Amino acid sequence: MRKRSIGKGIAIAVRDTILWVEDTGESNLPPMLCLHSLFLDGTMFDGFVERAQGQFRLIRPDFRGQGSSAPATSDIVTMDDCADDMLALIETLNLPPVHLVAASMGGDVAVRMVAERPELFRSLVMMGSSARGEPADQMERFRGLLKEAALTGFVGDYLDILMSIMFGATTRAKPEAQPMLDRWRTRMSLLPHSAWPAMFGVLERPSAVALLPKITVPTLLFSGTDDIARPPDWGQEVADGVKDARFTILDGVGHSPILEVPEIVIPQVLAFLAGAARAG
Repeated sequence: MRKRSIGKGIAIAVRDTILWVEDTGESNLPPMLCLHSLFLDGTMFDGFVERAQGQFRLIRPDFRGQGSSAPATSDIVTMDDCADDMLALIETLNLPPVHLVAASMGGDVAVRMVAERPELFRSLVMMGSSARGEPADQMERFRGLLKEAALTGFVGDYLDILMSIMFGATTRAKPEAQPMLDRWRTRMSLLPHSAWPAMFGVLERPSAVALLPKITVPTLLFSGTDDIARPPDWGQEVADGVKDARFTILDGVGHSPILEVPEIVIPQVLAFLAGAARAG
């Protein structure tokens, strides 16, 4: 498994799989669990970890079948599978109540976790995420894309489509964003076939909207106007369903706010989490 530059990486046996987990390890700091997007991995939070070190213990697992975690052993990795893995990880690490920071599919997982085990959490941040299932027409388009790309990997037009899903048009046009975009373009072009069960798990996720009233921790949401995968009205639905949730719409930002506008998102997240930590 590859090494990363921030935190100590370790393979941890959880349930019936092995997760790769980056952990800065400070037992005297409030723990924060960072849950990544589909197609990406825990390294998407590198910039966030650099800014948050010394304030929180930062724990970044890769979901089963993704990143450096063990490949999936089933045809589909469901959101419930991932939620159960993360709950088991919290218990394995014997963590006190944690702060959750989640991007895209990480939010699908987070909603299920917080609704099922509210006593384990102190706050929730969701970025480019939602709680609803995939609309039927969009599901069919994405299912076709995944089946076709499974034959070759994400190359050529398939990779271009994936980049347009993961990053907004405004961001993709910015010269200063090109190094970040090039990094993830390369990473996504190398996605192994073993990642496809996780992809279909996200695509075929059932709605979790009915779980939203069960979330009572302080909650902060970000949606971008350029997000074609999870548009702002999907984020508004979460904000409407979670009592006292704060919702921010980011103009000209796509599906990956923490990568596209870190200079805006990271300070707001840290200020929110600091307030939640004091309140807790």
